Amino acid sequence: MKFRRTLFRTAFAAGLAAALAVPAMAQQQVTLKFHTFMPPQSSVWLDMHVPWMDKIEKESGGRIKFERYPAMQLGGTPRDLFDHARDGVADVVWTLPGNTPGRFPRIEVFELPFMMTNAEATSKAYWEYVQTYARDEFKGVHLVAVNVHGPGVIHTKDKQIKSVEDLKGLKVRGPTRFITKMLGSLGATPVGMPLPQIPDAMSKGVIDGAVIPWEVVPAVKVNELAKYHAEFDPAGGALYTTTFVVAMNQKKYDSLPPDLKKVIDDNSGMATSGWLGKVQQGNDPKGRKTAETPRNTIYTLSPEAAKAFQVAAADVANEWVKEMDSKGFKGKELLEGAKALIQKHSK
Repeated sequence: MKFRRTLFRTAFAAGLAAALAVPAMAQQQVTLKFHTFMPPQSSVWLDMHVPWMDKIEKESGGRIKFERYPAMQLGGTPRDLFDHARDGVADVVWTLPGNTPGRFPRIEVFELPFMMTNAEATSKAYWEYVQTYARDEFKGVHLVAVNVHGPGVIHTKDKQIKSVEDLKGLKVRGPTRFITKMLGSLGATPVGMPLPQIPDAMSKGVIDGAVIPWEVVPAVKVNELAKYHAEFDPAGGALYTTTFVVAMNQKKYDSLPPDLKKVIDDNSGMATSGWLGKVQQGNDPKGRKTAETPRNTIYTLSPEAAKAFQVAAADVANEWVKEMDSKGFKGKELLEGAKALIQKHSK
């Protein structure tokens, strides 16, 4: 009889402990380290990253908190960020896959010349493309969102660009592998370089110019370092864009209780990807305004002038298709699929 009472008490205590543990687990507090290369004064940080983190903190009832590390404050270089998410150095990163050339080959299709329409539509297309054609491109992490920036602009120190010929011989910074290939096809001497290195390289004459979207111009002082800016009339298409990714450490995501996973999921996917692209391009006018000074000259290339750029850069897409074929992917199918998705989301 005594044995039965002891057994009952033990079972009751275990059940009570389990019952008490349920609400404790449900109220689990989580701290996530967010890491990126963007400086804290940039519009990307202030208008994209901070609101996204704030929204998640609010929707979680304060149970998710972010430690915020812009400007590579956790150490390393921009090239390390994807591995930071994969290896748990950071929990969430916003990074440029093109910082590691050739590592994410299938998504480079969105960086080919004159592919994008606008950043919101192209970001949604990019998300759907990854789900359809390249789900394993980001293996090792939990993919939160993807996006592209607004149309790329050519910024030069001492020479106004009005035609393809004007780029000949100029040392121009490009952010990724196929964008530097495009610059080479246009006659420039391409220089691959992460964004944070632009101010020093331009001020010291290492480069004669750089291609970046308007929104990031003030963050890297290109409005002060470059005298000339060449943008494309939207009717003539966008010279290029760059792909970005929000990636989360897989183990960290898997460790979240279901309700907090839902908060992350509600701020992930196609809608979030489109929002990121829309906000980033939405800051282009503000960035452009910083270059509207008597010292600076902004030149808009007409649709007719853009055709010469399209012709000169046409082989870049063909080279990408051949490279995909050599890797065992169907390059033409991927290219046509990306174009179709961009058009679908642009309607």
